[in-house]
Amino acid sequence: MESLVTSWRTVTLGELGADQKHSFSTGPFGSSISKKFFRESGVPVIRGSNLSQAVDVRLNDEGLVFVEQEHASKFKRSMVQEGDLIFTCWGTVGQVGLVSASNKFDSYLISNKQMKMTPCGETVNPRFLYYLLSSPRMIHEVASQAIGTSVPGFNLGQLKDLVVHLPELDTQETIAEVLQSFDDLIENNRRRIEVLEEMARLLYREWFVHFRFPGHEGVEMVDSGLGPIPQGWTVGEFASLVSESKETVSEDDVPFGSPVVGLEHLPRRSTTLKTWDLANDVGSRRKVFEKGDILFGKIRPYFHKVVDAPIGGYSSTDAIVFRPATAAQRALCVAASDEFVAAAVATSNGTKMPRANTELLLRYPIPVPDDAISDQFETQLAPMSNLRRNLAEQNRVLREARDLLLPRLVSGELDVSDLDLDGALA
Repeated sequence: MESLVTSWRTVTLGELGADQKHSFSTGPFGSSISKKFFRESGVPVIRGSNLSQAVDVRLNDEGLVFVEQEHASKFKRSMVQEGDLIFTCWGTVGQVGLVSASNKFDSYLISNKQMKMTPCGETVNPRFLYYLLSSPRMIHEVASQAIGTSVPGFNLGQLKDLVVHLPELDTQETIAEVLQSFDDLIENNRRRIEVLEEMARLLYREWFVHFRFPGHEGVEMVDSGLGPIPQGWTVGEFASLVSESKETVSEDDVPFGSPVVGLEHLPRRSTTLKTWDLANDVGSRRKVFEKGDILFGKIRPYFHKVVDAPIGGYSSTDAIVFRPATAAQRALCVAASDEFVAAAVATSNGTKMPRANTELLLRYPIPVPDDAISDQFETQLAPMSNLRRNLAEQNRVLREARDLLLPRLVSGELDVSDLDLDGALA
């Protein structure tokens, strides 16, 4: 799609590189930064898992590996810092990353499966270029040029030859500001969700692991099969909080447009379901889940994928659907706890694709408080869970709005001066 703004100019990415050595570069050979060089600290290495096609994930600082500073100094041409863009050259081609001030580190080393570009700040705004290259049109353009079959590739020459359309620098900056305003709100909500999840984890551990619940002072501890527990409490099973829902439907019985949750949608170590697909051609049998159910990733349970469903829908059959009978907040806290996931891992079946044993998980032992303590815990956590889910829904709406605007703004189809966003994002 060509720009409708006639004043925009057409250039290649190769013309937009900074006037310096190695403004375009690939990562070192794989053997140069293989696993044997990884350390617990040092210079962080960007790999494919640190990039994403999600526009608001410019660079994921989680799961980084490191190499020693002395070793990294051998690959100065492959170092990136604020304002540099990173591209996948083998694997998920079309992924783009941007190093920004919000990242944890000032500089990174890219792996052998990445390429980097240092833009010329006098002609192109790095954030605008990031959004432009993250647009569906450009991702499709890159994917259509991929070489190879089993592992798609996109090389440095192809990257430099990519044709883009650019407005004046001040217009680029304005467009980038508009789009980043959405991403800033999304990021703020994401951090609030993390805080709420951590608060729930800490409260659960205080009350049901360390037994420091309100009024615990003076309560005598008595021996049990779980060790000392407060007097008046008993030892029960996870099945006292949930039942397993086994209802399934064929792919033909999933209504068009219904929420469909695959294992890929379940985040690691987060209880908040943030994305899902809408049924079109689901291709396989699905489990039915209701709003409030707990979805537990059955395959490779060490991935720690546990969420509560904010909506009803259809999930992968490789997810266990736990339906809370009572104490939904406590049930989620138990299922998402490190101890419960460790038990799922220890009792899973299979080697290459271990699967959690649902029957054993339902028999997982838990301390059971009196009704007053249970009700108090539910009352305290319920508003936090509601807020967490509301923030996730806000982010879903913000992403939809941004994704609607992004391709039109970066192509010139929509003039940024026509937008009136005052107060819209407040």
